[in-house]
Amino acid sequence: MHSNDQGFYREIIPVISLIMRQTFDVRGGPEIGRTHLPLLRDTLNKKGVDGFYLPHEDEYQNEYQPEANQRLAWATGFTGSAGAALILADRAIVYVDGRYSIQILEQVDQDLFEIAAFAPPGPFDLIADMDLAGKVIGYDPRVMSPHTAKALRGALAQAGAVAKAMSKNPIDQSWKGRPRQPMTELVPQSTDFAGTSSADKRDEIAIALCKRGADAAVITAPPSLAWLLNIRAQDVKCSPLPLGRAILHSDGRVDLFVAPKKVTDAIREHLGNQVSIHDIADLNKGLSSLAGKTVMADPATASEWVFSTLKRNKAVILEAADPCALPKAKKNSAEIEGAKRAHERDAIAIARFLHWLDEGIEHGKTTEIDAVRKLEGLREETGALKDISFETISAFGPNGAMAHYRVNTASNATLEPDNLFLVDSGGQYFEGTTDITRTVCIGTPTAEMKKHYTLVLKGHIAMSTIRFPAGTTGTHLDTLARQPLWQAGLDYDHGTGHGVGAYLGVHEGPQRIAKGWNATPLAPGMIVSNEPGYYIAGKYGIRIENLQYVTDPVEMPGGYVPVMGFEALTLAPYARNLVDTDLLTKEEIEWVNSYLEQVSSTLLPDLAKYTETAEWLKAACAPF
Repeated sequence: MHSNDQGFYREIIPVISLIMRQTFDVRGGPEIGRTHLPLLRDTLNKKGVDGFYLPHEDEYQNEYQPEANQRLAWATGFTGSAGAALILADRAIVYVDGRYSIQILEQVDQDLFEIAAFAPPGPFDLIADMDLAGKVIGYDPRVMSPHTAKALRGALAQAGAVAKAMSKNPIDQSWKGRPRQPMTELVPQSTDFAGTSSADKRDEIAIALCKRGADAAVITAPPSLAWLLNIRAQDVKCSPLPLGRAILHSDGRVDLFVAPKKVTDAIREHLGNQVSIHDIADLNKGLSSLAGKTVMADPATASEWVFSTLKRNKAVILEAADPCALPKAKKNSAEIEGAKRAHERDAIAIARFLHWLDEGIEHGKTTEIDAVRKLEGLREETGALKDISFETISAFGPNGAMAHYRVNTASNATLEPDNLFLVDSGGQYFEGTTDITRTVCIGTPTAEMKKHYTLVLKGHIAMSTIRFPAGTTGTHLDTLARQPLWQAGLDYDHGTGHGVGAYLGVHEGPQRIAKGWNATPLAPGMIVSNEPGYYIAGKYGIRIENLQYVTDPVEMPGGYVPVMGFEALTLAPYARNLVDTDLLTKEEIEWVNSYLEQVSSTLLPDLAKYTETAEWLKAACAPF
C-alpha cells in the first residue's frame, strides 16, 4: 500500500461489516455543515476570534486517528487523509489536494463551504492572498508542527490578520457528544518478538543523545514510543499504537506520560523502575522540568505547543530527527524472523483467497465488498490476526484505476468477466505487519492487459533483484521499477516503496523508494514495499506488491565493493494468465520461477488440510 497514492471516495449508504474490522461507511454529507458550523461559530465568537484554521492532523500525527480527534471530519464532513479548513464568521473554505477532488464534492455541502485545491505543506499561499484585514484567526498549536504554524502566521500576516494560538481547541468545545479518547490497556511486547529489550534500546538512544550534547529527547511519535518501550495498544485502528508521550533522559531513564487507565501492574513490571509513569495531563509539568537543559525534539513530529513550552521554560532546543526513527527502521534478526512468520501465516489466507477468486466467485454477482469480507474472514481463520494493517483496497475494473480507492456501498462494483481486479491488503500479527497487492483477471485478459501487467512485473522483478552498495537511497533505485514502463511511454504517479514496521504502522519512515529525494540510505534490516503499477482511467488498474527486506552486505565474485540486496517476505503467486513471457528475458523468467518455487515449497505443507487450494497453488506456481 503506497503512502502517497491518488485516491477518490464516494458518499455511501451506511452498512455494517460482517467482520467488524473494515466497514464501508464514509461519514459525510451536507447535514454536518448545517448543524456543526453554527456550533463552531458560536464558540469562536465567545472566544473573541474571527475565525479558526483547522488542519487534518491531530496531536499525534498518526496515519489513523481515533474518532475523538477527527476534527476536520466533524466540522466539514470531509473524511480524506489530507486537508484543512478556514472557518470565518461569514464564509468557510475547505482545502484539499488533487487526490480528493471527487470525494470532497460528495461529502461537503458547497452551499456552505468553498472548495480550493492546495499543495503541501498547506494552503498558506491561498490564505496570504485573502483580505483578512483586522481579523484575529485562531489555531491550535497542539496539532500543528512549528514549521506549519510559522507558515500560517506568515500567511495571515500577509492577509492583514493576526494569528492567535488557542489554549483549547474550539472544535472540542463545540462538539456535542464527542467520543472519548481511547483507553485501551498497554501491553508488553515480548523480547521474543522485539529482539532487543527496552532497557538496551534506551541505553542505545541515550548514548546517541550524549554524543549530540543533549540532556534529553522528547518522544512524541506513538510508533517511537511503542518501539522504545516494547509496548503496544489498540488506541487507533489498523496500528497497535499507544497514544502517549515520553521524555528520554541521557542516562537512559524515561518519563512516560499516558492516561492512567491504560496502565496495569503487568505493564509497570515490564517497564521497570527506570521508567516513571505520569498522567498525560501532566506533560506540561514534565516539559517544564527540562528548564535550562538541552532537549532534542523533532519538528516533523512534535507540535508547536511542545516547542513553545520548552522555549517558555528556557530549555535549549536541539532540532533533530526523532532518535528512535532510524534504529526502529533497521529490524534486528528477531524482527525479521517474526516478519517471515507473519508473512507465511498471512500467505495461507492469501492463497485461499486467490483460489476463491479464480474458482469460487459468481461472475456478475460477487462484489468488491464480498471480496473484502472473504479476505478478512480468511485472515481471521488464522486465529492470529490482531487487526487489518489498513483498509483493504478492493477494486474492479475502472475502480482499480483509482490507486487509493476504498469500496463503499455506492461504488460497490460486481466482478464481471474479462476485466481486472486489484486487491491491496494487509494484516497485523504479533510477529509482524503484512502488506500485499495482487492483480488478477476475472475471465480472459486482452493483449493490452497482458502487456501492461508484464511491464509492471518487469519493474517489480528489477526491484527484487537489484544489488547496491552502502549509501544508496530509495530515490536512487526508483527508476529501476519504472524503466520498463518508461520504455513504453508509460508511468505511475505514486511511490514505488515505503517502509513497514514490526507489528507497527504499515507506513514507516525514514526510508522510502520514490522519485522525490529521500536522504536516508537503505540499510540491512529495513523492510520496504516493492509496488510498481499502471493505471488507465475508466478502464483498470494494475499493481504488484511484495514486502522485502534489505540483506546484509556481501562481496560479489570479482567485485571490490560489498553490496546489499532484497529478500522477499511476501509469498503469493502472480497472475499466470496476465504474464506475456515474450516480454520477459531469460533471467527474468528464471527469477519468477525461483520465486514461485519458494512460494510453493513454503506454503504447501501448511495447505495440506485445504486440498483444493493446495492443488490450485501447485498449478499457479508451475514454472514458466
